[in-house]
Amino acid sequence: MQNEKKIPSWFIYFFGSFGGILFGYDIGVMTGALPFLKIDWASAMSNATLVGWVTSGVTFGAIFGGALAGQLADRLGRRRMILYSAIIFCVFSLLSGVAPTNGVMYLIIIRCFLGLAVGAASALVPPYMAELAPARLRGRMNGLNQTMIVSGMLISYIMDYVFKGLPTAWGWRIMLAFAAVPAIILFFGVLKLPESPRYLVNHGLNDDARRVLSYVRDNDNEIDSELNDIKKTAAAENNAAEAQKSVSYASLFTGKYRYLVIAGVGVAAFQQFQGANAIFYYIPLIVESALKINASDALIWSVLQGVILVVGALLYMIIAEKFKRRSLIMTGGSIMAISFLIPAIVNKVTGTEHPMLLLVFLCIYVFFYAFTWAPLTWVIVGEIFPLAVRGKAAGLASSFNWIGSFVVGLLFPIMTAALPQEAVFAIFGIICIFGVIFVKTRVPETKGISLEEIEAQNIKE
Repeated sequence: MQNEKKIPSWFIYFFGSFGGILFGYDIGVMTGALPFLKIDWASAMSNATLVGWVTSGVTFGAIFGGALAGQLADRLGRRRMILYSAIIFCVFSLLSGVAPTNGVMYLIIIRCFLGLAVGAASALVPPYMAELAPARLRGRMNGLNQTMIVSGMLISYIMDYVFKGLPTAWGWRIMLAFAAVPAIILFFGVLKLPESPRYLVNHGLNDDARRVLSYVRDNDNEIDSELNDIKKTAAAENNAAEAQKSVSYASLFTGKYRYLVIAGVGVAAFQQFQGANAIFYYIPLIVESALKINASDALIWSVLQGVILVVGALLYMIIAEKFKRRSLIMTGGSIMAISFLIPAIVNKVTGTEHPMLLLVFLCIYVFFYAFTWAPLTWVIVGEIFPLAVRGKAAGLASSFNWIGSFVVGLLFPIMTAALPQEAVFAIFGIICIFGVIFVKTRVPETKGISLEEIEAQNIKE
């Protein structure tokens, strides 16, 4: 054991969070592929509902992938489940690229299965990183995961732009199949990663857990202290797990923890129903409609959105611990609402369309979303649920988040076929206002406050 070569901490953190690249890549890749797919399969893709299903099939699968992976990870380990996710992602990415001509149902089904891996990555990476990172770095590790996700989106947008000059029938296929490349990189990277110390302790492998901690901790005192904390937490969680067996999903909203469960699940749902993924999935088509140009010529706008997302994620890592959670997320939500509402108001008042005004304010929306609602939703969800109901409540929040993403991705093309784009975004703007009101009235502050203090606030309510 003494002669075993240590795994560098940077390697662990980089590949531990690399699953976010897969998550982000497949969120973004259809953005550029869809315009070419609509041209190649013009007759089959003329229906707005089918366009919505092809785009949002991944998020539909992710609803189930996240829940399934979370349960299996406790038995098989997070590392092994991330490996399985990478394999599934690779296989179904390649199958997406060989879809038969006009095979809309085939592509929808394949993307639903692909969503299993996307949902698994979203459920597995954050806890794996949290269980490996020192307490002083856990806030930034959440920021690192978010940065990986938006970097994956940016990479997908860049690849879409690079491949746009290929023949139409080949371009979208290569865009979708290229997702196998980061999946292969993840697989071979994770092969060298250790299992999380929390999982090892839960399975009685204390020596192995100590060895893993030695990779990412500075000295023996820190290792011993952390190992003791993990043992205590594991014992508490095992006791809580026994208690949770008597907790039904219905009882989450009727018991003494109702206030906190509604707050966490509500934030997760509002993050998606505010319309961010409508922009990320459909920006070329939005630009096509606004500027009256071909969607294939609008892919540079996707790259711009990706750059804004990455800048916003990096900004969050800088300011994460400098502002209160509620203040930051309410400020972001307010600016997001204004960004959606102003173009609709200006168009209504002047009686004239201002397409560039809409696109500029969409960029402002994306920037504020990137360093407020995007990362803070999962910070709040990770901090707000009491131990006794954490498993079921966190799973429910994740499911509502994916359901929101699926619904927005499915309905946006249907809504824009019936209403002007400005009106659709105005609807999302109103939802943003309700999100701010919800946070103001229903979500307690969690920054720098212990779980016991949060629960005490609940009792007072």
